[in-house]
Amino acid sequence: MSDLPEVINWRRRDTRTTLSGQPTEAQFDQIKALGVTHVINLGPHTNKGALEDQAGCLAAFGLDYTYIPVDFENPTQEDFNAFCATFTRTQNRVVHVHCIYNVRVSAFYYRYALEGLGGDVNQAFETMDGIWRPGGVWAQFISKPEDIEHPNRYAGYDY
Repeated sequence: MSDLPEVINWRRRDTRTTLSGQPTEAQFDQIKALGVTHVINLGPHTNKGALEDQAGCLAAFGLDYTYIPVDFENPTQEDFNAFCATFTRTQNRVVHVHCIYNVRVSAFYYRYALEGLGGDVNQAFETMDGIWRPGGVWAQFISKPEDIEHPNRYAGYDY
């Protein structure tokens, strides 16, 4: 299966799951061509860079869509539970998960692996660390208390 490096922070989790920041409409067509049948979006539609009508765009491409708008300032257990339920429900499908920059998504996948729900913890950490190092509420969300007092740090800017 091919990859789409032109999509912001594109990462492949495994043979059925890809992650990224916000794709464009044209990039969603390319994502569909990879065999993706379901898209999960963790980025609120109100964020800068979000597609105005992502649900309509994906429906036009024949892609199923789950929208879980995660407040960047307050990721919750309910958000994580919704993500886990959706990911479990789509386990026999090829799925693409995105937010705006792939920070929410990479943190969710790290926590998913850390809690033993699937995936390799080291690989999930490397994916996340290649994009950002969570601090504050996100460090708390992913059970890294040693980083709670740190700000969020971004690869290429802060380290």
